[in-house]
Amino acid sequence: MSARPTGLLELDPAVVRQARALSRRVGRPVVNIARSHTTVSVERATLRLAGLSGADHDQVPWVNHLVDAVRADVGLEHGVTSPVWNALRQGEAADLLTLAQKAAAGAVTFHLPEGRGAGATQRAARAAVARGIRAIDRQRATRQRLIARYGDPARKPWVYLIVATGDIMEDIPQAQAAAREGADIIAVIRSTGQSLLDYVPEGATREGFAGTYATQENFRLMRAALDETSKELGRYIRLTNYASGLCMPEIAALAGLERLDMMLNDSMYGILFRDINPVRTFVDQRFSRQIHARAGIIINTGEDNYLTTADPVEAAHTVTVSQLLNEYFAKEAGLEDWQLGLGHAFEINPDIPDSFRLELAHALLARALFPNAPLKWMPPTKHMTGDVFRGYLLDGFFNLVGALTGQSILLVGMMTEAVVTPWLSDRDLALQNVRYVMNAAGGLTEDFHPPRDGLIQTRARQVLGEAVDLLTRILGDADNAKDAPLLAAIGDGTFGLMKRPPTAGKGLDGVATKAPDYVNPAIDLLQEGASR
Repeated sequence: MSARPTGLLELDPAVVRQARALSRRVGRPVVNIARSHTTVSVERATLRLAGLSGADHDQVPWVNHLVDAVRADVGLEHGVTSPVWNALRQGEAADLLTLAQKAAAGAVTFHLPEGRGAGATQRAARAAVARGIRAIDRQRATRQRLIARYGDPARKPWVYLIVATGDIMEDIPQAQAAAREGADIIAVIRSTGQSLLDYVPEGATREGFAGTYATQENFRLMRAALDETSKELGRYIRLTNYASGLCMPEIAALAGLERLDMMLNDSMYGILFRDINPVRTFVDQRFSRQIHARAGIIINTGEDNYLTTADPVEAAHTVTVSQLLNEYFAKEAGLEDWQLGLGHAFEINPDIPDSFRLELAHALLARALFPNAPLKWMPPTKHMTGDVFRGYLLDGFFNLVGALTGQSILLVGMMTEAVVTPWLSDRDLALQNVRYVMNAAGGLTEDFHPPRDGLIQTRARQVLGEAVDLLTRILGDADNAKDAPLLAAIGDGTFGLMKRPPTAGKGLDGVATKAPDYVNPAIDLLQEGASR
């Protein structure tokens, strides 16, 4: 990614450094919590990396059966790999699948290994999980080879377009048609409510609600189809899905195994907008981002959602704070700048005087703070109405801000967005809008320089200052407090006006504090950068 000069806004470097330093202080206690806890989904993801897949006749995945059985016998606090591979070494079953089937039938009891057997058990578990890590490594290498063969889009921003029929067999031709019309990234929207399922559905799915279920087979089918289209068009088409919700780590692992290129993965979205327990989310997020780092996947964060529930002018600084925290959490997990698709959005009420100038200021601030990150710029939804002409004009203004400020990932806005489910013809018109603006004004980022101390520079500095003030308030005098002050701020409704206390929310019962002898070879391999 090409770096955009940060001098356009003439931000005070000391204030920028202060903002990042405060973000680290706010984020570090949350990382400590993530390091000291595990969840059912982290443990299930580890078994998926070891090769366990499939589901019973009721479509309950075998990984769920196996983790639930281990948890009932010895708890989660030691990790599942030690009791699982201890059972395999004791001859309870010939392989993971058979063991899971016996566990589902109540035909096996799990124990922790003792004495010399513990070392051999851990070596066997590590070898099995390492095969999954090597498969992810191969998929990353394949992506690089295909990009070298077919090429990347010749221009930025990458055009990001959504398909969401509910039927993977209908999504595929729509995705291929969208790529032929100019889309560079295809996002398969996930079926409504899947984020609250504490299991990953199995197989190809043909019924969804306002989206298509995220499954390993659906990932495989769409990736194969887009590979065909990449060859046809002579440019590599990227695929996006969602690593969020109660199965965030598992979906991240499946995405790595099936070569997805981007994943929606925000540090607080599931907490704020799906009422998932904060501790569960932060533990799952760290593991999923370690997988994304290894797989070479670009994450997309969800700051745009705050501006649909809070005022986009008054709450602009909360977006900046979230971006800074997402950056800290991502880099701590091993992601690099080029993998940080930090989110922001064009959501200010167009009736407000100077709304376009304010949008420019906010977009330039994001670009200035994260010059090497592929920012994801989101189109207007909150103020779209049945007036399609006004909606089309708003999307044109959105595209123009993207051109002026050098955004990297441009989600295509449609004139009937948030009013009805857009027709395919609306999508074609939206792509025409993008093409016109980018062809006519795509180079404006080289020419646009806001006047010194004008509204744009002043507004950007104000938002950054308010972000520093908010981070300072979150910290308060809590440097030595036992609890993470960020969790208290989330509980108080600081972000998106949603109050989510750390002792409530969905999935809390799936969290466990790690014991001193906790073992997880997936975490070890990812942190070591090893493949064996």
